[in-house]
Amino acid sequence: MTTSGNGRRGGVEEGAAVARAASHRSAIDSFIVMDVMSRAAAREAAGARVIHMEVGQPATAAPSTAREAAKQAIDAGPLGYTLALGTAALRERIAVHYHETYGVAVAPGRVVVTTGSSAGFVLAFLALFDAGARVGLPEPGYPCYRHILSALGQRPVSIETGPETRWMPTVEAVGALASSPEGLDGLLIASPANPTGTMLEPERLAAIARTCEARGVWFISDEIYHGLTYAGPAETALRYSDEAVVINSFSKYFSMTGWRVGWMIVPERLVRPIERLAQNLFIAPPAISQVAALAAFDAKDELERNVASYAENRALLLDALPQIGFDRIVPADGAFYLYADVSRWTDDSLAFAGEMLDDIAVAVTPGIDFDPVRGRRFIRFSYAGSTADMREAVKRLAGWARLTA
Repeated sequence: MTTSGNGRRGGVEEGAAVARAASHRSAIDSFIVMDVMSRAAAREAAGARVIHMEVGQPATAAPSTAREAAKQAIDAGPLGYTLALGTAALRERIAVHYHETYGVAVAPGRVVVTTGSSAGFVLAFLALFDAGARVGLPEPGYPCYRHILSALGQRPVSIETGPETRWMPTVEAVGALASSPEGLDGLLIASPANPTGTMLEPERLAAIARTCEARGVWFISDEIYHGLTYAGPAETALRYSDEAVVINSFSKYFSMTGWRVGWMIVPERLVRPIERLAQNLFIAPPAISQVAALAAFDAKDELERNVASYAENRALLLDALPQIGFDRIVPADGAFYLYADVSRWTDDSLAFAGEMLDDIAVAVTPGIDFDPVRGRRFIRFSYAGSTADMREAVKRLAGWARLTA
């Protein structure tokens, strides 16, 4: 680059700051529930008592066994890096969990411990898909799937669902996408799902897993809400296909959101590629969280009491919300969400949720987080909080003038 006689370098005044834009890959939509949390925090800072029904975060603490193990580990001395795939003890215990819970044999060597399920999705997308790959996602669905895929240069492909399919994709829809001219490289399904709480029947899960395997489509099964079911237990995709990539977390059933620890089960040939990615991106999952996670498996009675509390909250809301006017609610088999149609009041769920927070200090998530088009007429209630808070939310909603205007 040359310097001109007037002190300019390459057309820019020497010494002047050059304003540069963020990368194109960072131009993804925000995770709206986090924006709602920020607004709710501002209301709390101003003195309001906010009822938090926006975020899928248990109000209960981590299990007592996990907290005690963490305290002992802190007192015992330094907590350094673990191996990138996680500690051997935790990987082995997760493998035992699959035998105990599902009757499925999983080799510990196929287990990858991750920094929350979020890191699991990043690792899975990088290990399975090149730039430009097409990955099918049911809609409505967890928004971060499509945002992460987009940031990585991959292509989320919407699979529209509705009441006629119990808000889950059909085998026929998956097969049609896989057979289309553009094809399909991967499919990701959560069961129980966020935001709907609906589940795949075992027969449909089996058929989808086998269809993906036969068509050469990677199947990623998000099972982070397993353990939180009300009509019957959830089934793992591993029962039907060793080719499935399973992602799970200690955040939901184990009530450890802030500890940021999850896991993946992957085919053996993917372990080393994922290990290389994990080494470079994350070095290792948090050591203290892995200690706590291992001990959390010994708290089944405590965890089941939490599930009973969610079931009570679910029953309370399914009884009370229709009486207030929220009478079109998606059937919720699991997780801790109710996805409610609010089109009788609005076609702008973002504004509606904002008014609810401003007027009565009840925080909910607008449906556009999960479905950018049809979500304009839905909101998601989370019932992961305390039963007392659920009762208070119902009381406030019943008195909200916006619903009778």
